[in-house]
Amino acid sequence: MVSIFSLISFLAGQQGFITNLINEYITFPASSNLWLTRFYTVLTYQFFHADFFHVLFNMLWLYWMGQLFLDFLKPRQFHFVYFAGGVFGAIFFALIYNVLPAYKSFADSAILIGASASVMAIFTAITTLVPNFSIHLLLIGPIRIKYLLAVYIFLDIIAIEKFDGGSLSHLGGALLGFIYIKLLQNGTDITKIFERKPKLKVVRNENVKKQEFVVNQKEIDAILDKISKTGYDKLSRDEKETLFKASKN
Repeated sequence: MVSIFSLISFLAGQQGFITNLINEYITFPASSNLWLTRFYTVLTYQFFHADFFHVLFNMLWLYWMGQLFLDFLKPRQFHFVYFAGGVFGAIFFALIYNVLPAYKSFADSAILIGASASVMAIFTAITTLVPNFSIHLLLIGPIRIKYLLAVYIFLDIIAIEKFDGGSLSHLGGALLGFIYIKLLQNGTDITKIFERKPKLKVVRNENVKKQEFVVNQKEIDAILDKISKTGYDKLSRDEKETLFKASKN
């Protein structure tokens, strides 16, 4: 849609008008002087991209990693990690530009655009949860996602010297995804505050207590390792049922 408006603007003799409008009011600025008037951009910057390939690759990675994320976790957890990763990525980007001496002189002109930090948060979260899960890459074959994430983080780190604000936001998003899963594994689910509570509670038999499923983390880890080695189809019916119950617990 933005590209269509840009084309119309170009044909009308106003080349760059739409791009300048987005950069002025939609992207997240590194300059602290603009935060009070453009506070909303910490969210809006996540929904716009620099070009077609920027949005294409972000959406492909979001689809692949998002599907994997939802195989093990809940939709509300996905939504939280996605948006919180984008916010944390913007904050990390802003802090670096306003704290580190090498970046300070560029803070007035630096802007952030795209959902890369959000996607990176999802990618890092699921990798932290199931690091040995394997995916098949074209021309490469099966590779564990922990190695794939390590390559992405390495590339983002070496891009710091090139004043790549996007790479800074990736690192911030990755940090959020990692922290969230570590808290979750320690029994703290931040997204519980967003869980909908039923208005009515029906008790059929007060004398019968429903037996709750207790997650055995060692058993779950063993099943996940088996998936990464042989695939989901090789699981027994009991193992699939155990994994299903754990994902809903």
